[in-house]
Amino acid sequence: MNLELLSAQAQVCTACRLAETRTKVVFGEGNPDAKVMIVGEGPGEEEDKTGRPFVGKAGQLLDRILEAAGIPRASIYISNIVKCRPPQNRVPFPDEVKVCTGLWLNRQLELVRPQIIVPLGATAAEYFLGEKVSITKIRGQWMDWHGILLFPMFHPAYLLRNPSRAAGSPKHLTWIDIQALKQKMDALGPKADRAVRAVSQESLF
Repeated sequence: MNLELLSAQAQVCTACRLAETRTKVVFGEGNPDAKVMIVGEGPGEEEDKTGRPFVGKAGQLLDRILEAAGIPRASIYISNIVKCRPPQNRVPFPDEVKVCTGLWLNRQLELVRPQIIVPLGATAAEYFLGEKVSITKIRGQWMDWHGILLFPMFHPAYLLRNPSRAAGSPKHLTWIDIQALKQKMDALGPKADRAVRAVSQESLF
């Protein structure tokens, strides 16, 4: 089994109610041998139309954040907890999370074998931690998940709702977090782009 075959299977999935309202399955994309796997909550409107993860406004901001830290999007793997858009972008129900992760996300993790998982937002973090969490309290902390480093961060959609760059703001904290992620990637070995650029947040996102 590889990611391409797994994606083909996911395209025709009808295992939960989300299949009834989706336009396209958003399986995931990126480097199949990535050091880092970013996991969001679920597809939004643009992702549902295109079948690609993080291509709407939140995804565009994520791209700028990654670029600011010198992390090429193509070097990582990006997916979501659920592969189909929940109606009105609601939070996925627990049974949807259980079915979708069991069929797809866990198998993606087995195939990609990331050294670092970055859950974006509370829903993704809660899946890995197995309990309700406050993303504001756990973001930027290194944790262990079955021998894989776990590094929760704010979801870019949250940053769009909180655009301030003031000290202590979500954007400011994300700038700190993404630099910490880059440093850890570099420390783990040769997969990541090791070029480090001295840049200021103000000009980036």
